[in-house]
Amino acid sequence: MSRIGKKIIIIPKDVKVEVKDRLLSVEGAKGKLNMPISPRINLEIKDGQIAVKRVADTKMDRSLHGLHRALIVNMIKGVTEGYVKELEIIGVGFKAAVQGSNLNMSLGFSHPVDFPIPPGIKIETPKPTQIVVRGIDKQLVGEVSTEIRLICPPEPYKGKGIRFAGEYVKKKVGKAQATSGGK
Repeated sequence: MSRIGKKIIIIPKDVKVEVKDRLLSVEGAKGKLNMPISPRINLEIKDGQIAVKRVADTKMDRSLHGLHRALIVNMIKGVTEGYVKELEIIGVGFKAAVQGSNLNMSLGFSHPVDFPIPPGIKIETPKPTQIVVRGIDKQLVGEVSTEIRLICPPEPYKGKGIRFAGEYVKKKVGKAQATSGGK
């Protein structure tokens, strides 16, 4: 048995869970999420609990068992609490602002960068050097924040660029300091 897959999922009171035609829908205060269920996995919903069961004991079934349980827990947390990723912008003159349905960033390029905000995601800029990505889908929040970071990842010499809040960037020694051994 999968240690993660065999744990029972407790459904909070304000969350509605339904399975129709191998499609799981979870609805809560923040919104609604849907996920297809593999034919190798069965869900038993009763008394405010979800039990994830696998059909057989093959390697594929064992891997899907824990995966489906983790995805269901993430969906329930998303519709009740939501997910947040914070990004920091470091560099002189680097800044970001939300303008309509775009995130407009000045990152030292010859032109401002416009990032279209996908549906289901809310982006805020409490400070010009801080970006907050919010949403109910954990995968989508992580994907969008990574795409924003990839526009200008932190460089290793001065650390300029976009990084996750609290991310440590190991800095390299520059050329002048590396060859300071004189004659």
